[in-house]
Amino acid sequence: MAQTLPFPKNETPAPLSNVIPLRFNVLPRHREYLSQWLQAGLAMGLCDADIETECLNGREEAVAHILIWVRENADPAYMIKPRGMRWVLVDHIRDHELGVYASLELALHTVRPVLPLKSIAAA
Repeated sequence: MAQTLPFPKNETPAPLSNVIPLRFNVLPRHREYLSQWLQAGLAMGLCDADIETECLNGREEAVAHILIWVRENADPAYMIKPRGMRWVLVDHIRDHELGVYASLELALHTVRPVLPLKSIAAA
């Protein structure tokens, strides 16, 4: 029979799992790259981009996603959102996943290749 040890009054027991899910989020360097990418892509039909947050399952934790507008449509055409250690590119109009990428820069490059790809980190 397993025994449990009592915890001191000022400590709380650890959760049942010590696994912390890893998930990318939009960082300041991502914001800067997005701004450069958008500026460079204005001539190629990019109109605007916005970083929004959403709550997951009623938790306080928010996950950022990026919405991208193009000249051809008044609704957001693309959405890029983190999924674990990857970035998912979604055709926002048709709600169809277009691809999963190791970096935000690669996902943006797929939408419009307006900036040269350099040796970039996976994040």
